[in-house]
Amino acid sequence: MAGLRAESPRRRQLHPRRRRRRVATVAQPEPPPESHPPSSSLPLRLPFFPPQPQPSPSVSCPAFSFPPSLALFLLAAAAAASMLPTGDGQNLVTEDVTVVEGEVATISCRVKNSDDSVIQLLNPNRQTIYFRDFRPLKDSRFQLVNFSSSELRVSLTNVSISDEGRYFCQLYTDPPQEYYMTITVLVPPRNLRIESQKETIMEGEEVELNCTAMASRPATTIRWFKGSKELSGKTEVEQWSDMFTVTSQLSLKVKREDDGVPVICQVDHPAVKDLQTKYYLDVMYKPEVQVLQNSPAQPLTREGDLLDLLCQVKGKPEPLDVTWIRVDDEMPQHVLVSGSNLHIESLNKSDNGTYRCEASNEVGTSFSDYVLYVYDTTAETEPAVHDSRAGEESAITAVDHAVIGGVVAVVVFAMLCLLIILGRYFARHKGTYFTHEAKGADDAADADTAIINAEGGQNNSEEKKEYFI
Repeated sequence: MAGLRAESPRRRQLHPRRRRRRVATVAQPEPPPESHPPSSSLPLRLPFFPPQPQPSPSVSCPAFSFPPSLALFLLAAAAAASMLPTGDGQNLVTEDVTVVEGEVATISCRVKNSDDSVIQLLNPNRQTIYFRDFRPLKDSRFQLVNFSSSELRVSLTNVSISDEGRYFCQLYTDPPQEYYMTITVLVPPRNLRIESQKETIMEGEEVELNCTAMASRPATTIRWFKGSKELSGKTEVEQWSDMFTVTSQLSLKVKREDDGVPVICQVDHPAVKDLQTKYYLDVMYKPEVQVLQNSPAQPLTREGDLLDLLCQVKGKPEPLDVTWIRVDDEMPQHVLVSGSNLHIESLNKSDNGTYRCEASNEVGTSFSDYVLYVYDTTAETEPAVHDSRAGEESAITAVDHAVIGGVVAVVVFAMLCLLIILGRYFARHKGTYFTHEAKGADDAADADTAIINAEGGQNNSEEKKEYFI
């Protein structure tokens, strides 16, 4: 019995792990054993627990365990699936909206193949505007237009720049769906105007016009027209925050014909149609003067006829000083001048001459001449041609048949002189030709001697030779 008692403590010491493991498989694990004070009869022996390997971090579920990278991938795939536009055969349909500032925008969320899922509309700040047909947002500008299981339509009145952005349509399906639409706000240009450096322009000067379209969104396009003709200008664009100011500069050289012609600045912008402004050119120019013959009725002026001339003047500013003078002589005493009219009661040969009408204004002075030629009472020739041009001397003298005949006579005389000169020239340069028999005849006394001299001259000419060594 003593040996048996001695074995018992050893047996307990040899199999402590097996005994504890058997208990752990059947019931809850026991708390760690309390430490006891050492006994004097038995040596103190502590139980030995071998170190257990630490488990690797993992995601556990009742049936499976996944590594972290695979778990993150699955979570991302699930999140992406929740954003797909279809679910249970349904999908959302939205449309972007472009609206002019101050007008009404209509926001629509439509559902295809609806199953009565809840529709919700959110603003760019993710605040709920409408949940089904209920409006939690305290903004009375949003009003319900239509609500059904397949559509949520809302109107937004008095749209401003702050309303621009993305609006979200949400459909509570499994998985949920979300689509967004974009509201774009257009701002038409304000204060379209044309400015000029000079209010009045002199003829021939160059004027600079500036057309400005302020505070528009997007930037405008400016086009120039003078009458119906399109012109090109130089454009500059300035941006202030979300707004654009566009200025176009046009340089134009003006003529008197441009006075009163409108220069048009036209704006092309998606928010406005046919927006334009006009600037009427104010061109100053010196007078245009033209002399008109009111009497006699026939163009031919004869002795004893009544002559009545009218000086027609046009200028800007209006000419105030209109005068008549006789260019080549003093004005006859019987000539009556009244303003722009010149009146001669009875014409005679002494009235022949050039009569000039002058007009002036702040820009300059212009004149026009009238050449008077008085014919006999029995004359039937063509009348003198009268012409007048403003700003230059334009006196066309009378053209008569005698003058034409004189010109023809001068031309014929010149041709005869030329023929005579050519004849004398050819006569002086006529050539002289001699035969062999005639050579040397100048010094011969008779014909035989002349022939002998001619033959001898030929022989001598052949015999005469010079040699150079």
